Amino acid sequence: MPSQPARGRPSSGPARGFASFSPEEWELLVRLPGQVVIAATSAEADGARRTVAEGLAGLDAIAAGRASANLLVREVVATIYAENDDAQPAAEEFADRAAGLAAVLMSCHRAAGLLADRGTDRDRLAYQAWLQSIAERVCGAAPSGGLLGIGGSQVSMAEAQFLDDLSRAFA
Repeated sequence: MPSQPARGRPSSGPARGFASFSPEEWELLVRLPGQVVIAATSAEADGARRTVAEGLAGLDAIAAGRASANLLVREVVATIYAENDDAQPAAEEFADRAAGLAAVLMSCHRAAGLLADRGTDRDRLAYQAWLQSIAERVCGAAPSGGLLGIGGSQVSMAEAQFLDDLSRAFA
């Protein structure tokens, strides 16, 4: 029996149909890109200016999914933008970094399993690549360390570890 579309999900989905996902499963796929942005900004303790730069890079990276060759990724992005959310975007980090990062990585693992079971390999790989590109853009948005923005590294060791962990979550 087909499931009902999740809140904000366009009811006139692609012919391929993502109706095989329950509303909860679809919600996971739609919410995960934003959670990845927060996780990537949380991977390294930063000042407010760097966190804002990272958050803006994350929003841009999510929007870039509109140009994906993969229909699932485009449908997820369309759902994100179709939601009527009056909340203003904010630069966020997890209060408890370790717990927040672990939760996002577990959600990525769940999404990978879900896509392996109900999607195609192309869907799983495209969704993973999109999430990875979001995290890479966030982590590389502003240099870490250095003095007054001079020196430091573009991607810190903690951010590089998060990127590796994210990749493994889809394995």
